[in-house]
Amino acid sequence: MFTGIVEELGEVTGVEHLGDASRFRLRGPVVTEGAKHGDSIAVNGVCLTVVECAGDEFTADVMAETLHRSSLGALTVGSRVNLERPTAVGARLGGHIVQGHVDGTGEILERKPSEHWEIVKISLPADLARYVVEKGSITVDGISLTVVDAGPDFFTVSLIPTTLALTTLGLKQPGEAVNLEVDVVAKYVERLLGAREETK
Repeated sequence: MFTGIVEELGEVTGVEHLGDASRFRLRGPVVTEGAKHGDSIAVNGVCLTVVECAGDEFTADVMAETLHRSSLGALTVGSRVNLERPTAVGARLGGHIVQGHVDGTGEILERKPSEHWEIVKISLPADLARYVVEKGSITVDGISLTVVDAGPDFFTVSLIPTTLALTTLGLKQPGEAVNLEVDVVAKYVERLLGAREETK
């Protein structure tokens, strides 16, 4: 489990296409400290398993399902990525509960800079819109954010200078894709209420 508090802005240093999968090599001095084979690291919000770790780099395999559902397939050598290690039991939950299971992708539609923050408008797939509410939580490229406005096919978030400086959202421009993970609590509530209706 993750919290959506990005630990560092890493970099893709290698991409190997394997037909129905890809192997990525990524640099991240913070997240590789103490990392070993089998550990999990979130890359732009996608929970990946460490295959090998050497120095400040690690490799991870990404299967076709993940490449199709997320924006990882668009990564190339030099791409910057948000990196986060799983939260430790007993640690502070700085963001919200993030599984690292991307629900879909959105597209940055608009950026409106202000003096001290920036409003970013992001498209929202129709099947995810019901889970996104004003002042609720959403994960964008692995970043735990609060929804400002929630429309039928978009939402907006307000980014503070720290987020702009230390994550990919400070770099991405309109037209670029981002990974989205909606609040898992909303999905469980929907499923439980649906099951209760079916038994009436």
